[in-house]
Amino acid sequence: MHASDVTPSWLRDIQYQIQSPYRQPTIEGVTLKELQVHLDGRGDVIELWSEPWVERDNLVYPQHVYQSATDYGVVKCWHFHQIHTDQFTVTRGKIQVTLVDIRPESPTFGHVNPIFLGTERPRLIKIPPMIMHGWKALSAPEVIVVNFQSHVYDAADEYRVPWDTVLVDVWEPRNG
Repeated sequence: MHASDVTPSWLRDIQYQIQSPYRQPTIEGVTLKELQVHLDGRGDVIELWSEPWVERDNLVYPQHVYQSATDYGVVKCWHFHQIHTDQFTVTRGKIQVTLVDIRPESPTFGHVNPIFLGTERPRLIKIPPMIMHGWKALSAPEVIVVNFQSHVYDAADEYRVPWDTVLVDVWEPRNG
């Protein structure tokens, strides 16, 4: 399937299976790496990227690195890529990232993985092509995300559908 074939009506026909955010991601090809914090009396250092991780942790070499800010409470979704892989971490604040496997040939087609990333639990997530994703900023005043993309950014590889196309109730917090 090509990314340009994905439409809102096609997405509405998928039988989604929302997984627990308290378990490892179930979507094939997604990697969630716990990052090492080196803490001492002067402060801390968090390793964001290291070449040995590519082979050991099933990551890809970055060709483009950028930082973005998302204001508190904002949901940035849904988008996916035909070619490039996203790999990102949060360097300030906390977000809920939600991943959706929209690859019909995948054994995890329809799986939805909500995942929390933040400075209190630093993690790096790898999101392969054709995994629809987005995030919600859960801390004020903003969240800072650093992305280690597999390819230089190309707007032609950025496919978007409106945020309220599917899974509008997947975002935290839920009161109750």
